[in-house]
Amino acid sequence: QVQLVESGGGLVQAGESLRLSCAVSGSFFSLTAMAWYRQAPGKQRELVADISAGSGSRTNYADSVKGRFTISRDNAKNEVHLQMNSLMPEDTAVYYCNGRYRTYPWGQGTQVTVSL
Repeated sequence: QVQLVESGGGLVQAGESLRLSCAVSGSFFSLTAMAWYRQAPGKQRELVADISAGSGSRTNYADSVKGRFTISRDNAKNEVHLQMNSLMPEDTAVYYCNGRYRTYPWGQGTQVTVSL
């Protein structure tokens, strides 16, 4: 069974940075496009960034995070990362990783809270 385990969240002040990690079980990892999503209180889950399968040469970002967030993957470790810089209070949410085009059972997510 595929398992997704997110980590790296925390409480930071506006302007600071965090690096999220997602450990993915399963031999399929390098063949699958991956993505980070987030869900703020009272809002629907939204796509934040995605990365292509294999080398991860193609990435896409939501307009709200473009230029501040960077998604990457490490196929040797079955991990996907999200480097978040210049964090803003509106980035506060629970962050999840999952497949970009295929949804696996959701992990517990990692809470990111950005204060003024």
